[in-house]
Amino acid sequence: MDPLWTGCFCLQCVREKEVGVVEDLGQFKRLIKEGPSCIVWPLQSVVGRLSLRVQQLDVLCETKTKDNVFIQVGVAVQYRVVTEAAYDAWYRLTSPTSQIQAYVFDVIRSTIPRMELDQAFESKDDIAHAVLEQLQNVMKDYGYAIVNTLVTDLAPDSKVKASMNEINAARRLKEAASHQAEADKVRQVKNAEAEAEARYLSGMGVARQRMAIVQGLQSSVAEFSQEVEGATPKDVMDILLLSQYFDTLSTVGANSLILEHDPATVAKLQRQVGVSFLRDGSGKDLLS
Repeated sequence: MDPLWTGCFCLQCVREKEVGVVEDLGQFKRLIKEGPSCIVWPLQSVVGRLSLRVQQLDVLCETKTKDNVFIQVGVAVQYRVVTEAAYDAWYRLTSPTSQIQAYVFDVIRSTIPRMELDQAFESKDDIAHAVLEQLQNVMKDYGYAIVNTLVTDLAPDSKVKASMNEINAARRLKEAASHQAEADKVRQVKNAEAEAEARYLSGMGVARQRMAIVQGLQSSVAEFSQEVEGATPKDVMDILLLSQYFDTLSTVGANSLILEHDPATVAKLQRQVGVSFLRDGSGKDLLS
């Protein structure tokens, strides 16, 4: 008996990490896994293949922040087909990428407008988690598993970038100026302390020098009075003052200065020294 139609077995091969969809006269028949499989051709045919590998969809979305700054948000969505739900992945969605992109837009444009620009940069992980949670809840019904979502870029307008850089530069210059002023303050304080210490030590040196001069004069006057009979301390001081006076004239004369010379100056100087230098507050002679 001759059949009304003749058919044959056809060998179909599905690549690794793929699943094939077999239809029988336009009706879903079965899924075939990787490797060779036999189908009855022409009644059956492999109408499509789904990759089981992880795929990535890059989505770029423009939105506005709470402080009215428009930014471009880049989101990378990593997804794959669930083997057990390959039927839903093939028949329930015409374009899974469009579906994923629509939900990404929805989450981004409902999350970013509640944040200011700086907060958006700080909350990239929160935004990515919100996108991941929304996509996982929706796409699992269509046979897709969302592996991960990443916010890869937050790009405001170039003018906004320039203004942010200027603000940051101004803040850093302010901090640098503050540190420089603090350093100058410390330097001035240290210089003042060093100058005060130097003056104190200089005063101590002058005081010790004057003390040594006084002690030397006392010793000289006492020895001269003992050595020369009839000499009084007043006579010794007159001689010393006269000697100092001529030494001063000699030193001043070496600088080509013309000074009026009055011998009475020695007597005046002797009286002043006698009052203020050789006597204490009670009027007692220090050299006696």
